[in-house]
Amino acid sequence: MRRLTSCRLTLSLLIFSLLPLSLLARPFVLVLSQDDLKDAPTSGESDGDSSPDSPPEWDEFGDSDSKPEHELDPGSWRPIFEPDSSTPDNTEDPVMAEYYSTVQKMLGAVSGGEVRMMEEASAEIEAAAVAGNPHAQSVLGFLYGLGQMRERNKAKAFLYHHFAAEGGNMQSKMALAYTYSRQDMYDKAVKLYAELAEVAVNSFLISKDSPVIEPVRIHNGAEENKEALRKSRGEEDEDFQILEYQAQRALAWFLKAVKKGEPRSMELLGEIYARGAGVERNYTKALEWLTLASKQQLYSAYNGMGYLYVKGYGVEKKNYTKAKEYFEKAADNEEAGGHYNLGVMYLKGIGVKRDVKLACKYFIVAANAGQPKAFYQLAKMFHTGVGLKKDLIMASALYKLVAERGPWSTLSRWALESYLKGDVGKAFLLYSRMAELGYEIAQSNAAWILDKYGERSMCMGESGFCTDAERHQRAHSFWWQASEQGNEHAALLIGDAYYYGRGTERDYERAAEAYMHAKSQSNAQAMFNLGYMHEHGQGLPFDLHLAKRYYDQAQEIDPAAKLPVTLALTSLWIRRNYADSFLVNLIDSLPGVYPKIEAWVENVIMEEGNATILTLFVCLLTVLYLRERQRRHVAGVGGEVGVPPNQPFENGAPVAVPR
Repeated sequence: MRRLTSCRLTLSLLIFSLLPLSLLARPFVLVLSQDDLKDAPTSGESDGDSSPDSPPEWDEFGDSDSKPEHELDPGSWRPIFEPDSSTPDNTEDPVMAEYYSTVQKMLGAVSGGEVRMMEEASAEIEAAAVAGNPHAQSVLGFLYGLGQMRERNKAKAFLYHHFAAEGGNMQSKMALAYTYSRQDMYDKAVKLYAELAEVAVNSFLISKDSPVIEPVRIHNGAEENKEALRKSRGEEDEDFQILEYQAQRALAWFLKAVKKGEPRSMELLGEIYARGAGVERNYTKALEWLTLASKQQLYSAYNGMGYLYVKGYGVEKKNYTKAKEYFEKAADNEEAGGHYNLGVMYLKGIGVKRDVKLACKYFIVAANAGQPKAFYQLAKMFHTGVGLKKDLIMASALYKLVAERGPWSTLSRWALESYLKGDVGKAFLLYSRMAELGYEIAQSNAAWILDKYGERSMCMGESGFCTDAERHQRAHSFWWQASEQGNEHAALLIGDAYYYGRGTERDYERAAEAYMHAKSQSNAQAMFNLGYMHEHGQGLPFDLHLAKRYYDQAQEIDPAAKLPVTLALTSLWIRRNYADSFLVNLIDSLPGVYPKIEAWVENVIMEEGNATILTLFVCLLTVLYLRERQRRHVAGVGGEVGVPPNQPFENGAPVAVPR
């Protein structure tokens, strides 16, 4: 019972790790009761065999051969953005050579704002798609979904993504899975996300997860964006070298680092030899390097050592006891991989008595520490109903967290690089592509670019550059998708769009719904807006008591809201005590007067010539005021003395000066 309680408490903490590891995907609360924890058959033997009722595909300790990205993510745009990477020569395949040439033309068109070039690229993509190229079909589905150089058509977008997915395009599978999840078709979404998550997991290292290419919110500022870009390039993460450099170069690089006594390089050399990444696989050397790293207090190396003993590689024979000992050493030193590997052993009954609930506990601890494989295992438990009650919604969400760390996440780095170079058009296109795959931050970034840069976003619509209506509609769509995934700022902007009729028809009720969604995430601005709507009966019932409650909550959440809340409460007091007075009419007229004043300031005062004249006029008034103030100060000093300067005293007494 104590173990069960511990598992339940740990599960309840999972929410705190979901947001950062999901790359800011939809935040949700994982609340599990005892009913969610399913009793599983327990095998008393510790012979190392899995329970007969355990799904055979749960062989976590299978061989983990590394695969190049062009196999994990076929049709990737990496050859365009990183031509020096270890990708096959596409010139030998005329179909793929033509595909990459067309994609490059499309990217060049959005960079330079070349509408004609974009039309040509779009036509070439369509021709290749009709000819059966699955990767061209994926891009064509993207263009139909975005409404670029063709009428926006979600049905055709879905159809082309379906064909592309059937042809093996992983990004189209991501787009389909996201579409299914938005339509609550979780039985289909979970299958695709499971496949995508498995591909992502297969790209991870043995003892540590893959380098994280974190999407960032580009409105954070240039310095924060540059720092994120350095991390995404792997400039501060040695692990990244395995994936970014050719294996032979990586081997030479790590050998040099080993000479300097760097333990992490020792561990990574063990990884290289264990995986046979660019070198002849040699488990004996792998164990030697991992052992050296562990002696340098690099506790994550124990995970690789435990793996070798589980498989019997580089050692005399399998030794589950020794493997468990190494995993426990890693776990005792707060290594997420150690907790994860122990969870797998208890889940499978490998060398221990099978205990699914204890496995669940280890997976949760590993997940809280940032181990993506733990999310993968929890997703499988929800998916299959092993250890946890079957829940396709939760399984889809957890699979999605892992799938978003797949090879296709490099789109984020390329988008950020383009943005920092000032290529807003290319950045917008790349973020739009990621948005279609379900990345919430990409949805927010694409919408932000449209709102921030307007015409300079190089947004292309059905026939040429986006009209204002197309741009507003596209931004609205991106913000809406981001709000569905828990972005409170996006929900707030959606509410504003409906309230003011920006890019859509004015609808106070839908505005209130969006503000409610943002309010549920403790957004002070949304609370203030709801109070205002209750005060004026817009989209919500006229209720001054509820209005006051929302105003008070806004101030409690954000102390900076004190001034607007004070003014709003003053308005409430006047409305309550002087309901039919001119003051209420004056207050109600302010929202209509303010835009006119704002427009007058922008059109008249802020016009370049008028602004210069106004500035000079203010400076002149300031000089005249200061001189007048100085003159009065001098006169005042003379008046206080009461005697004109150099006026002699008569008989030793002061002479009264008449005034």
